[in-house]
Amino acid sequence: METPGGNPADLRVSDAEREHVVELLNRATGHGLLDLAEFTERTDIALAARTRGELNAVLLDLPGLTHTEEPRRAPVPGELLELVEHGAPIRRSGAWPVPKTVVVRPRSRTASLDFTGARIDHAEVRIELHCRSTHVRLRLPEGATADTTLLRRKEKPAAVRDRGGFCGSGGTPHFVVTGRAAHGAVVLLPPR
Repeated sequence: METPGGNPADLRVSDAEREHVVELLNRATGHGLLDLAEFTERTDIALAARTRGELNAVLLDLPGLTHTEEPRRAPVPGELLELVEHGAPIRRSGAWPVPKTVVVRPRSRTASLDFTGARIDHAEVRIELHCRSTHVRLRLPEGATADTTLLRRKEKPAAVRDRGGFCGSGGTPHFVVTGRAAHGAVVLLPPR
């Protein structure tokens, strides 16, 4: 793909892209593709990378791990919604359209997403959390299930309070909760 600025490898990368590549390197280490010294060296390079070419350089010899994330763009309807806190808590309820991926970035307040009356046109919804010391409440509809095994707190799985018996698979819709929840709490709630 040709970009207005020329070569895609020359495009600048964001902190989120750098963190994503560090997660990929961590996975590669867990699969035995890298030893600890290589992981440390490549992580340092990834965190200092300014362009996509520099960032991809640490992944090129790892099978299936090239970072191909596009630069930030307007989301395609139904594909992605990014919710970022700007002074007020993040809240969604009612008949809001739910895309395939919802990225939630609260800073200091509670994020509350109520999916019980939402319009969900696909079987699986991915919720990517980027939380530090905030609480996230996810109110799920009847019959839904959730997979929270990919949600991390440092190097361990994050603590999730499942108050509706949602953790599992086979429900519709199925929610896959990923990302990081450093010091806050994630709560799965049943319909009111």
